[in-house]
Amino acid sequence: MSDNPLIIFTPSGRRGNVPKGTTVLDAARQLGVDLDSVCGGRGICSRCQITPGVGEFPKHGLTVREDALSEWNAVEERYDQKRGLPKGRRLGCQAQVLEDIVVDVPPESQVHKQVVRKAADARVVRMDPATRLYYVEVEEPDMHDPSGDAERVRAALSNDWGVNDAVIPLPVLSRLQTTLRKGQWALTVAVFQDAETSQPTIIDMWPGLLEDSLLGLAIDLGSTTIAAHLCDLSTGEVIGSAGVMNPQIRFGEDLMSRVSYAMMNPGGDAEMTKAVREALATLAQDLSNDANIDPRRIVEMTVVCNPVMHHLLIGIDPVELGQAPFALATSEALRLTVRDLDITTVNSEARVYILPCIAGHVGADAAAVALSEAPFNSEDRVLIVDVGTNAEILLGDGERVLACSSPTGPAFEGAQISSGQRAAPGAIERIEIDPITKNPRYRVIGSELWSDDPEFALATAASGITGICGSGIIEAIAEMRMAGLIDASGLIGGPDQTGTERSIPDGRTFAYVIHDGREDGGPLITVTQGDIRAIQLAKSALYAGARLLMDEMETDTVDRVVLAGAFGAHISPKHAMVLGMIPDCEIDRVTSAGNAAGTGARIALCDRTERGRIEADVRRITKIETAIEPRFQEHFVAANAIPHATDPFPHLPELPAASFNAGGGEGRTRRRRRG
Repeated sequence: MSDNPLIIFTPSGRRGNVPKGTTVLDAARQLGVDLDSVCGGRGICSRCQITPGVGEFPKHGLTVREDALSEWNAVEERYDQKRGLPKGRRLGCQAQVLEDIVVDVPPESQVHKQVVRKAADARVVRMDPATRLYYVEVEEPDMHDPSGDAERVRAALSNDWGVNDAVIPLPVLSRLQTTLRKGQWALTVAVFQDAETSQPTIIDMWPGLLEDSLLGLAIDLGSTTIAAHLCDLSTGEVIGSAGVMNPQIRFGEDLMSRVSYAMMNPGGDAEMTKAVREALATLAQDLSNDANIDPRRIVEMTVVCNPVMHHLLIGIDPVELGQAPFALATSEALRLTVRDLDITTVNSEARVYILPCIAGHVGADAAAVALSEAPFNSEDRVLIVDVGTNAEILLGDGERVLACSSPTGPAFEGAQISSGQRAAPGAIERIEIDPITKNPRYRVIGSELWSDDPEFALATAASGITGICGSGIIEAIAEMRMAGLIDASGLIGGPDQTGTERSIPDGRTFAYVIHDGREDGGPLITVTQGDIRAIQLAKSALYAGARLLMDEMETDTVDRVVLAGAFGAHISPKHAMVLGMIPDCEIDRVTSAGNAAGTGARIALCDRTERGRIEADVRRITKIETAIEPRFQEHFVAANAIPHATDPFPHLPELPAASFNAGGGEGRTRRRRRG
């Protein structure tokens, strides 16, 4: 048992060793983790609630025991009796770290709320919803015509609207007579019919004429974030959007970590299923409350997600997706009810449509991107990259569409980066480095001002400067390359080679200082050699996947590149290309599609005919499995260079030809002698 156990916080990814007996709240403060508290650690405010993890965490190389934290104490017991603590929660100010532990900080315990950058994009969507409202006037009962109320409702639907043989589920049937008489024999019924050939189903009814419209939820269930858009099913208007971090992060930051957790912890898959379903229910409730609408009006949901999220959502152990041949339980589109998913915060008869998966590692989110960006209709060769913890890549030329998935990991989202954090106020998101002075200027989330603006300090006083998020680390490394601070291999030069004292010793390598707030009790924010290596691994996987698709299409070039996903929408094309994340292309032909997966979910929600189209298109997409392609490793190694070891990038400006391998070694030797 270590005297300085390791504590890992999710979703921030911050980690460090703390003295045994340190409270979780104090550990969070020492490591710069965003954990709220206003009562001075007396166990009164409950804002520091945390959820400890227990079991195997292969990603972190940890086995967390039940007694990794101190026992439940009298302060927690008193608070639980008076106000109640959710099951599994602890108070961070009371729980002490005794052994290595993984701790999740839920959204409500974070001072600075995570910014879930998956806003709904402006897109005109054709309206042909699967659920529609019909007003009918029903004949009153007649002793000489002993038909039931249900039969007369069906007859009215058929006569007035041509909706024939509608099914009435038992929960709806049970309140039909009361509703019918309250409306004085007039009803507004919500009828679900997924396709022209399917049987219509009455999923709800209201007395008289319902003047309100029906609503639906389009959900992008990502491995890191979950976004939901509340849409009007008559106009397609997005009434509200909300997002949360995926609570499954506490079981593992990437997909294979979660598969490993399920494999090594009996019942682990059920834990993750419960967590994500609760998150969806909470999102739906929050959107209803924010829009001040009756959640009963939410009658449909569409969901897009990767294969592991897909299986965990519907309650299937994802273990088969963690090993060849990466078999899906099903790749077909799923038509469910909210009862199947235990979601109780919307209409009890609401229908759920989950888009089809393409293959074992290319899921419904990629299908949604294809629905949104329509590569089968492209007049040129387009590469579509949905950048996230797991990158989905599509290459299409109007005749063929190829698809693959690359395991980029969480580095692009600020995890596993020394000063990294998720997107939240105070996180550095934009950086420019002067190639002459080597000094940076930057912007943080929550302010439009650059750090060299005289009003910057005042504008960021509330949030502070807390770390660097995914888009910030991408721009930082690309800017360092353009400023001659790192060479093509990614090696950071020392102060003698770079001409700046911002290159500081960091072990046997160097780090570049972006911000030093230590005088005011703030953090030292640097880009370390380890950070660059983490980003190199992520971008190499992304580029190698794209190159495999280009090989299959027998081309060395693409006409345009579309960056999709929340992360893709916040990085500049120039920096992405300097880093070598994407193949060379004219800079103005690299565009952002925003949250294309979320847009695809909205299209499927609002237009039932598009469901059939994407189900057909998915069967036409050729899947390339990166895990078994022999050239993947070759492409991966070549892509480690910045931007690339062999592939030309003629559309980029000439980059510095510095090499710090020899000079850097000399600098390291001098530091060893001083040590």
